[in-house]
Amino acid sequence: MSVLHYWNYPTEIFCGPDALAVLAQRCNLLEMRKPMLVTDPGMLALEPLALLKAHLIEADIPFAVFSDIHSNPTLEDVARGVSAFQAGGHDSLIALGGGSAMDAAKGISLAAVDRHGLERFEWSQVIERYPSLADFPRLELPKLIALPTTAGTGSELGREAVLTLSEHNIKQVISHPELLPATVILDPILTRELPPALTAATGMDALTHHIEAFCSPLYHPMSAGVAVEGVRLIQQHLAAACADGQDMVAREGMLVASAMAAVAFQKGLGGVHALAHPLGARYHRHHGLLNAILLPYVMVANRAVISDDIARLARYLELPQADFDGFLRWILQLRRQLGIPHSLGEIGLEADAAPWVGEQAVADISSSDTNARPLSADEYSQIFRNAVHGELALVLDA
Repeated sequence: MSVLHYWNYPTEIFCGPDALAVLAQRCNLLEMRKPMLVTDPGMLALEPLALLKAHLIEADIPFAVFSDIHSNPTLEDVARGVSAFQAGGHDSLIALGGGSAMDAAKGISLAAVDRHGLERFEWSQVIERYPSLADFPRLELPKLIALPTTAGTGSELGREAVLTLSEHNIKQVISHPELLPATVILDPILTRELPPALTAATGMDALTHHIEAFCSPLYHPMSAGVAVEGVRLIQQHLAAACADGQDMVAREGMLVASAMAAVAFQKGLGGVHALAHPLGARYHRHHGLLNAILLPYVMVANRAVISDDIARLARYLELPQADFDGFLRWILQLRRQLGIPHSLGEIGLEADAAPWVGEQAVADISSSDTNARPLSADEYSQIFRNAVHGELALVLDA
């Protein structure tokens, strides 16, 4: 018998098979009279969208679907979404999908109310002007309900949106406390059609979030504790979810681990994301796959300052070799089991972009204060070269 869990951390969450059944009730309680449903084009013919539409139709809630977004949503995508939102007379949003749908919906929500909001609340402006959540101006953004269909980004529990500036091939982070969805529905049934390769890439994305947050030098013991348990859930459930997409226990475990990651990375992210952000914007590769490939290379670059923390994490996971090498061996074995490539070269990236990558990475917010140790542009360039060529600076006989 399925169990519906209810949590409020940091917003209200309904979790379990058939959790979608609460959607109409939450729409009514939030006074969402005519929501716009934001999803990606690949979702249009899939089961999750059909289930959600049927639920809204049965509840007599009028809606329209907006899906004109890229896998790395752009400012232009958001502008088209705002036009559709306003032309359709919508008062709220429902995001269905992975990080692209979540980020696009958040961007639409902000830009529909404040046409300069994407500039005003860009991360560098936020750091300078709004030191705490209470300092942000109240905007009364449209209510948002988030239903993830992947277990990776954790965007459903975040106050940020990552959007691409197409003309510069860079990503920017937008932040405002009202971007946090009012309700999150974690229904593993909505993820059961996710192919094994995407299950693997998004799951490794969640794992990267937890590891980078855990190793961040910032002091945030609550997030660090969440990260530790998040890694354990992924150890327990990711391979099973990839092997059998109908395994609802594994699918639910991964949804929970992914959502937890957004709580964990309040402590910060690191060099993996500092590299993946510009690479995703320039080469349009899947963010989770980039993270999955880059993770061991950045861990080795950070080894001198993270070995003790990683050893503690390895002991919690009860790995056979409870130290940095044993943990890294587990990561590499997991990647092989899931079919993750070992190098960026295997997905078509070349090392000649290394100087540009280094400059972009050192300027990324994930590098500034929260990578485990300061890295220069030259060091990021070298990590990128190593990842392109598959040269991990540690020989393991795994």
